[in-house]
Order: sequence, then structure tokens, then C-alpha cells
Amino acid sequence: MIKRYLTFQKNNGIAPYIWTILCILPFYFIFQSPSTIEIVVGILLTLVFFILYRIAFISKGWPVYLWTLILIGISITASSLFSYVYFAFFLAYFIGNIKDRIPFFTLYFIHLISTSVSINYNIVMHEKLFLQQLPFVIIIWISVILLPFSIHNRNERGQLEEKLEDANKRISELVKIEERNRIARDLHDTLGQKLSLIGLKTDLARKLIGKDPEQARQELKDVQQTARTALSEVRKMVSSMRGIRLKDEILRVKQMIKAAQINFVSEGDFTLANVSLLTENILSMCLKEAVNNVVKHSEAKTCFISIEQTWKETVLTIRDDGVFKGQTGILAEGHGLIGMKERLEFINGSLELLTKDGTTLMIRVPNDVKPLDEEDEK
Repeated sequence: MIKRYLTFQKNNGIAPYIWTILCILPFYFIFQSPSTIEIVVGILLTLVFFILYRIAFISKGWPVYLWTLILIGISITASSLFSYVYFAFFLAYFIGNIKDRIPFFTLYFIHLISTSVSINYNIVMHEKLFLQQLPFVIIIWISVILLPFSIHNRNERGQLEEKLEDANKRISELVKIEERNRIARDLHDTLGQKLSLIGLKTDLARKLIGKDPEQARQELKDVQQTARTALSEVRKMVSSMRGIRLKDEILRVKQMIKAAQINFVSEGDFTLANVSLLTENILSMCLKEAVNNVVKHSEAKTCFISIEQTWKETVLTIRDDGVFKGQTGILAEGHGLIGMKERLEFINGSLELLTKDGTTLMIRVPNDVKPLDEEDEK
């Protein structure tokens, strides 16, 4: 997905206030001028700058570069007439959002050279108002050098991440399609031929039952044997499609956590007893989703996973020492917690989220198979 910038800034925290100050600041410098004509010209230049700045952000193709050159001209004029150099910061931000490399570098160097010449000119001319704000001017000049590259690299990284995510989704869909095709082939090869044979032998036995009962009985025996063979093959096929055991999932989780350079600590026996395959499969999916959250969102240094089984229930705990990026006490949809809760409700399980001293996720599921010793006592 290609991101379109409909506004000149997209920030969080105190950044919007900084942009607001930079938008109001030109008028302070303009009203320092003793000439009414210069004040009027300065106000018009400022209004034209912001209008063209907005137009440049929503434009496409060559007009973007035309508007950028005009904006650079207005920035140089404001710097020369009113000692206001802060338009260069707006332009540095805008140029950083240009995606094509050649236009980006071209406009970057034009803007850098023109801003540097304008700053040196004001210093040489000993403009009093300009020299009073020299520390801030140096900060703006450094921003003109570094900010475009920072934004350009961030946008490129974002585009690559989006492409990677799309590629992973396509791969996932292809895997699902291939799995469906494999299941269809297996069912056709396993059941199709056997059911056809059963049908033919059943028809033959029906025809022979009056003429040759012994042969009919033999055909029915073949039908019975074929049905048993088909049932055995179906069971084998279903067995190969079963979900992942928790002890297997914990090995993959361990590799994922270590790859993210997070310390891994585990406690308990992940070979479960008295738990159905469906319950264990859902526990494995919840464990995988929880660890994905730790790796992607928590910025944790240590991840602790434990499991405890009692005669009544199984408790899986995933704890990290990072931060929970969401509203406390609310299951955040973006973290997949709602999906986990819905899966657990299907097997009468529960999910508890604690965000004190890190994040703790406690998953409880009831044991669906009674222990053998209890059954024997009964």
C-alpha cells in the first residue's frame, strides 16, 4: 500500500506544538520590520508559502518539483528580508518525503546550497536580528543536512516492511491453497478409489446373492476389508493434519525469542497429560501469539514461560519485563488478545492480563480427561 500524505505533518507527542510555533514564528519576524510595505509583503509570502506547501504535499509528478523550487525561493527571500530561516526546516521535512532518489538528491542539494548561501549572506551582512538567533540558525542548518535523509530512510524502510508483509500474506495464502489441494488429492486417492470398489462389489454381491450365495459372501468380505482399509488410511491422513503439540511449539518459541535477543526462561513440563489434542492445539496457538507480542511490541529483555498442571486445570503463564503498548485492562485487538480469548472460550478457558512490573498473560484451561488413578478408585 502506497502512503499518501494529506497533511504536512504526522507526529505524536510534543511535535505538533513545535510545528505550530514554527507556523506562527514568521509573523514575529515580519512585524519587526519598520516598513509597512515589507510587513504586507512578508505576510503575503508566508501565506503563499503555506498554501503552496499544502499543494505540494497533495500533488504528484513534476508539479511537486516546481512547487518545491518556488518554496525554496520564498524561503531564501524570507531569510534575506526578515532574517527568518525556519522555512528551511519545513522544506527539509518535505524533501525527505520525496520517494524517487534522483529528484530527492537534486532538490536536497539545491535546498542545502541555497540555505547555506542565505545563512552566510546574513552573517556577512551582520544582520542584528539574524545574529541574535544564531544558535537556532545552526540547529536549523544541521536539520537541513540530516532531516531529509532520516525521513527518506524511514519511509524506504516502511515501504520495504509493507512489501515484506504483503509477500508473507501471499505466501500464507499459497500455502493454504496448496494444503487444500493436497487434502483434496489425498481424499480422492484414499476414498475415491476405495468407495468405487465398494460400490462395484456391493452391486455384484446383490446380483449373486440368489445365484451363488457363497460368491456373494466372498464379495461382501472383500467389501468389509476394503472399508476397513479405507478407514485406516483416513485415520492416518487425519493424524498427519493434527495440530502442533505444546512441547513442539515451545521449541520454536525458544528459537524465536533467542533470535530477538531476549533472554528465555522456562519452567514446568510442557508434555501435557489429561488434556485433549484440541485443547493442546489451542494452547499452542495462544502461546505463539503471546510470544509474537513479546517480540514485536514489548521491548523486553527477558521472557518467562511456565506451565503448571493440577487435577482440575492447566495454567500457562507468559511474562516479560517490557512495556504493554495498549490501554491497561483492555484486550487490545491489534495484539491478537481478543482472538486468543475467543479461542479459549471455545474450550471453556480463560485469559487474564496483568500489566504491573512488565506484562503477564495467564491462560487457564480445564483438564478434559480425568486422571487414571481417579477412574480406578471409582
